[in-house]
Amino acid sequence: MPVAASAVYFLNLRGDVLINRLYRDDVGGNMVDAFRMHIMQTKELGTCPVRQIGGCSFFYMRISNVYIVIVVSTNANVACAFKFVVEAVALFKSYFGGSFDEDAIRNNFVLIYELLDEIMDFGYPQNLSPEILKLYITQEGVRSPFSSKAQLQQPLDKPVPNATLQVTGAVGWRREGLIYKKNEVFLDIVESVNLLMSSKGSVLRCDVTGKVLMKCFLSGMPDLKLGLNDKIGLEKESQLKSRPTKSGKTIELDDVTFHQCVNLTRFNSEKTVSFVPPDGEFELMKYRITEGVNLPFRVLPTIKELGRTRMEVNVKVKSVFGAKMFALGVVIKVPVPKQTAKASFQVTSGRAKYNPSIDSLVWNFTIS
Repeated sequence: MPVAASAVYFLNLRGDVLINRLYRDDVGGNMVDAFRMHIMQTKELGTCPVRQIGGCSFFYMRISNVYIVIVVSTNANVACAFKFVVEAVALFKSYFGGSFDEDAIRNNFVLIYELLDEIMDFGYPQNLSPEILKLYITQEGVRSPFSSKAQLQQPLDKPVPNATLQVTGAVGWRREGLIYKKNEVFLDIVESVNLLMSSKGSVLRCDVTGKVLMKCFLSGMPDLKLGLNDKIGLEKESQLKSRPTKSGKTIELDDVTFHQCVNLTRFNSEKTVSFVPPDGEFELMKYRITEGVNLPFRVLPTIKELGRTRMEVNVKVKSVFGAKMFALGVVIKVPVPKQTAKASFQVTSGRAKYNPSIDSLVWNFTIS
């Protein structure tokens, strides 16, 4: 079932209520006092994001210096609740110029109340797409002086949109009539390598999580296609065996999540990502790879205890990629005991320093 939230609270780090919205009458208005007394004052904020106090459940998440708390009195969908919080924060950032903190909330009380009335009805989440909500909530938020506008260019004209058709139409994430003087598409692929290695240097677990970020400034209603050299693993094994072997490198993606604009039917049949993109910046897809991962580095640490108060750490980093590639901004953090008072270094390249705030030795260098 959906969230069925009874109330939503925005609190600062002291527990003061910045703004709140009651959607149902099945909880009292003093529920935030129970959250402050049983969770914030007992310093148990980091143990579990879901707590039950009395007959109510509290789902909370910290964004910057603000706690967003959802109170429910029934058996609600926890994943849907946190997804609602993440999408709501992205919506607020689109109105506030990319910032979401206590100051942004205090400067945009009226706008936040108007958005809360639109994105949730009687405790059930509604449309949270910034592209659609900006069609009929045209009020601009008070931007932080440190925020920067995300768009590189603006449409040549701003026609009066049909909000009703936009919400109920087949392409609800993009409005019609967009015209740009220069059509541009930017695509970025961001990947993170997660590695677990034993003390002897053998790899225990390794996977790569990546996401495809796009920024589109196109006129009209374009239909884009993105080809991937992968096998995805969505076909049956018999079909894979009957298919002739293709030349070139293939990548097996284990978990793939697409934006709502992607045509899944065409992807299953043609193995191409076909979509009508939203206007501006969005995340097209996320994926995970667990097999065939080529590690860019090998880290060989050696730790020796020279006494009760001294230790020696020798860290060797070896690059395993080709000679034509290079790595910039490589950072290695070596954790040390919390009682460390002084550290000395000998590095072959780059520079190193002891950071007592994170109890680690930080080594910065470049491999070319």
